Amino acid sequence: MAKVVNITEAVSIGLHSMVIIALLGEKAHINVNELAEKTGSSKFHISKVMQKLVKDGFLGSTRGPSGGFYLIKSPKEVSLQDIYESIEGKLVVNKCPLNHPTCPFDSCIFEDVTIQMTKKFRDFIRDHTLDYYIQNRKLS
Repeated sequence: MAKVVNITEAVSIGLHSMVIIALLGEKAHINVNELAEKTGSSKFHISKVMQKLVKDGFLGSTRGPSGGFYLIKSPKEVSLQDIYESIEGKLVVNKCPLNHPTCPFDSCIFEDVTIQMTKKFRDFIRDHTLDYYIQNRKLS
């Protein structure tokens, strides 16, 4: 099935895992196996994404039987945009959805729908912090 908006698996893993970790609280640690069980993702892919978030200063990690990942920053300080951009790079709003330097038409056939969708998505992920999810979600 085709999708208009496509979020990579890495971003999905990063966003969902960070919200799970935030919901567990400051003192909690969660390991790759537990995240794989909760998200239904490959533990190898989760490990790769989590190490990127550790490297970028969002998470800490400890080894061993009681080890795992934990938040370093306050949930109020981490937006979904921070997580997204840590994994995918800076989110930009381009005039051309295909990033072409020239167009065969005098105006885009998509008009400004792709620009508006990207801006709305950017605004949403910028305005939602991990703290928002602590206040509004529960783990199942």
